[in-house]
Amino acid sequence: MPMRPTPAPASAHPPRKPSEKGATALHLARRQHGVMTREDLMASGLSSSTITRLARRGYLQRIHRGVYLLGVARGPECRWMAAVLASGPDSVLSHESAGQLWGVVPGRSDWKKAEVHVVLPENRYSQRSGVMVHRSDLDPEDRTTHRGIPVTSPARTLLDLALGLPLRQLERSVAETFRKGLATRRDLRRAMGRRRDQRGRRAIRTVLGLSNGPALTRSEAERRFLDLVRGARLPPPKTNVKIGPWEVDAYWPRARLVVEVDGFAYHSSRAAFERDRRKDLWLGERGLRVLRFTWRQIVESPVETATTLRQALVERELGDGAPGRGK
Repeated sequence: MPMRPTPAPASAHPPRKPSEKGATALHLARRQHGVMTREDLMASGLSSSTITRLARRGYLQRIHRGVYLLGVARGPECRWMAAVLASGPDSVLSHESAGQLWGVVPGRSDWKKAEVHVVLPENRYSQRSGVMVHRSDLDPEDRTTHRGIPVTSPARTLLDLALGLPLRQLERSVAETFRKGLATRRDLRRAMGRRRDQRGRRAIRTVLGLSNGPALTRSEAERRFLDLVRGARLPPPKTNVKIGPWEVDAYWPRARLVVEVDGFAYHSSRAAFERDRRKDLWLGERGLRVLRFTWRQIVESPVETATTLRQALVERELGDGAPGRGK
């Protein structure tokens, strides 16, 4: 008689599904970068004794008094969120920390040790380890939420950054803000108008007053320009090539067309202006046409800039661009 297979014994410890209370806490943790206050945990149904027990067992890591991390910190967002929650209602991320969240200030490799900047209402007081507190009664338009974290608006963030960043770094932050479409010149001017004190205004006005707009580094300007060329499906140029004694930003040999991007820091002085004019004259005398585009044209008017470039390429290729037929 054939033997019947013996059924496997039921596990003494079947897998447990998280309780309704635990599921609520997990859902909240996911929305808040793994960070919750004691009040959040109790509102999700966990008792004070349960929270204390989970903390003792290491399931909850205490970041600030009454603020916990569920799991492991995987990036600066959990520290930013924890600092805002620990600072109380109406607190928002600000200054360098806000700039990093918006992606207009480079992130830091030592984010686990870096101070977190937070703005509180003027009548509030908070002191937490690793948190730099600023006080200001923000206008509702100067506060928002990004990636689930309460934070100053991009325009207000730039005003705050203007208090401490060197002008060159501030230019790059303003340029990146415009490039990402986070704020406009009008947004910045309106934010300046809402700020009661004068701090940061002079530096922002200096950046906005530059004839070519906020300066990009050479590599940034090239990247933006080449993105524009690719997006318009134009033939790719040679970049950073020498023509005689001069190095040019972009060159189409067949059309004998040169493009210079006036978005670099060294284009801003009088000596640089005169050097550029000598370069244009030398190239023009040898039958090359030179187009110059400003940072503002590339970033704020890409369609018009691409149209101008396309027309110049067509004209030079079909007409006076051939060697010996140019001016």
